[in-house]
Amino acid sequence: MALSSSVKGTLTNHKDLIHDVSYNYYGDRLATCSSDQHVKVWEKDSNEDWVCKNTWKAHQASIWRVVWAHPEFGNVLATCSFDRTAIVWEELVSVSASGEIHNQFVSKHTFVDSRTSVSDVKFAPKNLGMLLATCSNDGIVRIYEAPDVMNLTQWNILIEIGVKMSCSSISWCSAMRLQPIIAVGCDDPGSSPSGKVILYEFSDGMRKCTKIDSIPSITEPVQDLCFAPNIGRSVNLLAIATKDVAIVQLKSQGKSQSTTRFDQKIVGQFTDHKQTVWRLCWNITGTTLASTGDDGCVRLWKSNYLGTWSCCGVLKGDGSLIKSQTSGEPVGLLSAPSASKYIPHYHRSVSSPGV
Repeated sequence: MALSSSVKGTLTNHKDLIHDVSYNYYGDRLATCSSDQHVKVWEKDSNEDWVCKNTWKAHQASIWRVVWAHPEFGNVLATCSFDRTAIVWEELVSVSASGEIHNQFVSKHTFVDSRTSVSDVKFAPKNLGMLLATCSNDGIVRIYEAPDVMNLTQWNILIEIGVKMSCSSISWCSAMRLQPIIAVGCDDPGSSPSGKVILYEFSDGMRKCTKIDSIPSITEPVQDLCFAPNIGRSVNLLAIATKDVAIVQLKSQGKSQSTTRFDQKIVGQFTDHKQTVWRLCWNITGTTLASTGDDGCVRLWKSNYLGTWSCCGVLKGDGSLIKSQTSGEPVGLLSAPSASKYIPHYHRSVSSPGV
């Protein structure tokens, strides 16, 4: 696969480290959050440049995560912070007397149940309704529900799960044919015989979560994890970021005592970053994984027709080509946006269809 690329940086004017970057469902808007306690929302102009349209102080401390809800529920964001809160924001649009359109994001609800830093926040798949999951360093996963999607000021707590380890990240499985699955990653430095990733099955009818499995092969503190979008696959893929990148295949064995059981298989494990890996992201079809770490690179991973995963691109922000360790040929370019006040943007041409 031949890759060519150009890099274009955008000065974000964040005054501290950017911890998370999130595209909306359509990919035409971008949200960033930072240790400067601000959230910024970006849109492309007619020149294909990203322009900041909204910026506001969202929390009283560093903001770890920002995430968009499905557009079926409107233009809604959720953020979480070291200040022990998570907040839901909704975009409100108004028209002035002169006909100018103004939009701003307004705080609709603040979740204050956590006693420690809220480390991650994720909206559930849209078929479950307006559900929001948070996890905290106090070792508790909380799932909230907005009973009326037209009134996001009202939220009820459905479930509290005591994980008994410091939680760093959560991910919902989007496979429609299974009961909803939530993966929880733990960054507790202590040893755990059952591993640092735990799987829970969410029962919407019973309003409860049941622990169904763990991944004992993951023993290092987990910084991020992410289920791949499932478009017709018979298995689910879970990417896990520790000091390495791991891709775990989960194949359902069916129900056992009313809960789903999985066969587990590590189909990819990579030490290329050689330092802590902080963020993971799948493409929309779940066929390509991007990871970023303290080495200052974004690395792209893809499997071949035999199911063998390998690196298909190494991307640096200064525009320099990173050469393959095996062939010596350039394999890509880009940079990791983590720990930066800039957002690099990438224009790629691929000689074969799909990435």
